Amino acid sequence: MTVTAVPDFAHTDLADPVVHAEQDLRPLWRRLRSRHPVAHHPTPDGRGFWVVTPHRLVEEVCVSSERFTSVRGNTLGTLLAGGDPAGGGMLAVSDGPRHRGVHRELMRAFTAQALAPYQERIVSRIDDLVRRAVARGRVDFARDVARPIPMAAVCDMLGVPEGDREALYADASHTLASETPVTDGLSTRLARQQILLYFARMVRSLRGRPGEDLLGLLVRMTESEIGLTQDELLYNCYSLLLGGEETTRYTMSGTIRALADHPDQWRRLVRGEVGLDTATEELLRWTTAPMHVGRTAVRDTELGGVRIAGGDIVTAWITAANDDEAQFGDPQRLDLGRTPNRHLAFLRGPHTCPGARLVRIEMTALLEALITYADGWEITGKAVPVYSTFMQGLSSLPVRFVPRVGPRPRPPRHADDVE
Repeated sequence: MTVTAVPDFAHTDLADPVVHAEQDLRPLWRRLRSRHPVAHHPTPDGRGFWVVTPHRLVEEVCVSSERFTSVRGNTLGTLLAGGDPAGGGMLAVSDGPRHRGVHRELMRAFTAQALAPYQERIVSRIDDLVRRAVARGRVDFARDVARPIPMAAVCDMLGVPEGDREALYADASHTLASETPVTDGLSTRLARQQILLYFARMVRSLRGRPGEDLLGLLVRMTESEIGLTQDELLYNCYSLLLGGEETTRYTMSGTIRALADHPDQWRRLVRGEVGLDTATEELLRWTTAPMHVGRTAVRDTELGGVRIAGGDIVTAWITAANDDEAQFGDPQRLDLGRTPNRHLAFLRGPHTCPGARLVRIEMTALLEALITYADGWEITGKAVPVYSTFMQGLSSLPVRFVPRVGPRPRPPRHADDVE
């Protein structure tokens, strides 16, 4: 089969982190969805990779693990580098019956009942951080507010002591994205190793007495019929830390910028014209921190009328899917009352994000705290992006808050409660 590269990629290299940080790719996504919904992107080695952009086809890739596997890796960078060493051992890069069994057990930690003991602490912490930020007036929201919230929540669940969290954050921030255009591969690898070593020490310290937290659940899975290996345990600790920390952090900073850019939507929220639930879903769609999922074709197959050979790299772009006119009416308009809202921020199918409920708790608490304490805010300096081919977000966002005076409104939590 002869594959011809799409002309758009001559000037837009999706394997370059600078492109994602410094270009608005929405015009490219529109062209690809309409002209080349499954497009071939060249690489210097001649192999290339497939770029999937329509919502319906991105969803098809997500749910079809028997055709498109994550075992070799689930990010473009990892796949181009030859594969993920955690393949088959970490939940995010495994498939089949083993994946389903581990996923089912892990989801026990993310039910409403399991999260209830943490929820009050999460909400209280967010309320306090936002209250103090608004009182200060000028803050770097990305660093001072968005940064500590998700790390504290996931560390609470994993039983990580307060004194260890800053070092873990420093390592985590070097793994999936960089604050500079030039990335240091050695630093990235060392940071990953430091995280794995930290959790290895934690597991040893339990001395056969796992607690009732998320880490305890993983340890007990090594002794149950699941038979989680030591490597699998550590890989999944790593994945849970990164998944729970970076996605939420970037979504929160993106929310502040989105509402600053769309004050009409902020006013709708404050006046109670939209529910917190629909607002949260729209902001998840709008910010879309994980830009794509990477897969490998298991065998020769067809997607969107295009033949894909077994072994080919396939990238399904969530950012493009969440901007698809065929799925969302006027997708480039922020609408906090949008419903239905079938965004793919948490994917679909077997790899649906286990922590989706936790992210929604954090996002709802953030919006409630903003409404309680802030009349509004403005961005006072440059919003600095992170550099990655996998995650998009901000490493810095200077803002000036205007404190709320007078009665503090309580918006409806659910769309059905809006009068």
